[in-house]
Amino acid sequence: MTRGPEGAVVPPPAVPAGRGAVSSVIRESLAYSARENMVSFAGGLPAPELFDADGIRASYDRVLSRAAGRVLQYSTTDGDPDLRTALAERLTGRGLPAEPGSLLVTSGAQQALWLLAGTLLEPGDVVIVENPTYLAALQCFQHAGAKVVAAPTDRHGIVVEALDDLVTRHQPKLLYLVPNFQNPTGHTLPVGRRQELARLAATRGFWIVEDDPYGELSFHRSAPDWIRMDPVAADRVLLVGSLSKVIAPGLRLGWLLAPEPVRDLCVRAKQALDLHTSAVDQAAVADYLANNDLDAHLKRVRAEYLRRCTSLLAGLPDALPAGSTWNVPEGGMFVWARLPAGHDAVALLPHTVEQGVVYVPGAPFFATDADPRTMRLSFTTHEPDVITEGLARMARAFDQIQQPEVNE
Repeated sequence: MTRGPEGAVVPPPAVPAGRGAVSSVIRESLAYSARENMVSFAGGLPAPELFDADGIRASYDRVLSRAAGRVLQYSTTDGDPDLRTALAERLTGRGLPAEPGSLLVTSGAQQALWLLAGTLLEPGDVVIVENPTYLAALQCFQHAGAKVVAAPTDRHGIVVEALDDLVTRHQPKLLYLVPNFQNPTGHTLPVGRRQELARLAATRGFWIVEDDPYGELSFHRSAPDWIRMDPVAADRVLLVGSLSKVIAPGLRLGWLLAPEPVRDLCVRAKQALDLHTSAVDQAAVADYLANNDLDAHLKRVRAEYLRRCTSLLAGLPDALPAGSTWNVPEGGMFVWARLPAGHDAVALLPHTVEQGVVYVPGAPFFATDADPRTMRLSFTTHEPDVITEGLARMARAFDQIQQPEVNE
């Protein structure tokens, strides 16, 4: 027990759970986004005007009028049975047979990642991630005390040949990846690489956490089959999904499909964490899925996102410095750009903010060897005319940086 100068007991110091935490650059970018008249390419947000607010409101009205006593009461940790049934039917309809009892409903996909990190990892365990990768997943693994090892990527995603060597050297417990329209790069892992990953996990004995919040936002054709669908590694793949990008993120509903031992561990951990995810929100979404055509709604969303993505891509050649490169995503919400040699996206951000446009620098998404020239641009929340204006502002910022005014 430690006492202060006046004899009062001094509380013990907080555990430094944030050690290794990433830069505050992303928080700053999102704060800039809230400024008046700012054109933001920063947040990975669905377009709010595309939410089916009327349909969602009607579902809340129905469940509250029919079963208020049930949906406003405590509920089961596993999740609303009707919602788990609806999710299992959607998975089965996409080619992955699933039983409701294999699913756990979580408070967003982020909680599923947190539960997996907390139940599968011990301090010092190795987790391999794509480099770059989803920022909040890095934070989960760091909080669990895991050693994060970065695997190289190319324009198609993780390089499996390099991964094989990393597995040999580090003996990971877990591989984490976002195979469809990845955040932040927008890349999609080819079928052949998915098959190679499945074989590698099966023969080398590590878990694959397959995080798929964007898979239903494909522009031209269905996303490739989940790695979880490969029978070689079906018992090694933990599939995480979300309703945030397909219905609304404010509902905070995600899910985990996992073999029974892992699912049961996560259920017990979730029970200790929050007892259960909001019962009324689960019931409303189960009703929504039963009474609305989500696929038809997503068809409209995908068409609009494609229109906005096309507008962004068309304007990048004039907005970014000569020699910049970027991907052409097949779906999702992001374009990943790389500035020419000598540029630093973090250092340049204040200059674009002065012109009224903001993006997210790419460096914080790297587990190691951060590339300061990279930037993530989200196209989902603005109409094409606003995107065009934002890119014009970005072009002015870069022009001023490259050609500063000379005071005579």
